[in-house]
Amino acid sequence: MLLDRINEGGPFFMWPIVFIFIILVALFIRQIVTKANKDHTITLLSNISLFILAWGILGSVIGLIQAFDAIEGAGSVSQGVMAGGLKIAFLTTVFGLFTFIFGRLFIIILNLKK
Repeated sequence: MLLDRINEGGPFFMWPIVFIFIILVALFIRQIVTKANKDHTITLLSNISLFILAWGILGSVIGLIQAFDAIEGAGSVSQGVMAGGLKIAFLTTVFGLFTFIFGRLFIIILNLKK
């Protein structure tokens, strides 16, 4: 089901979000295990999570523009079609926010371990 949602949201925007989420988890685990430079890792987590939030919002805006273009070309559409288009457009925002929140959670945990 998760894979279906990723493909539904558009692979150009969704797959980078998934890969960045994996990178955030890897950076967090590396910091916990190796005790590397904590400030550097926190800065990386912060910058990457903010970037992916913006990436998800960009994907949603582009998806909305495409949906409204399709509606404009079709003239009249049903409420179900409109709701389906909006759902797909907001998938990138949801995944971006999810990744952002986990990035911020990792930062909080690392700051508490100082």
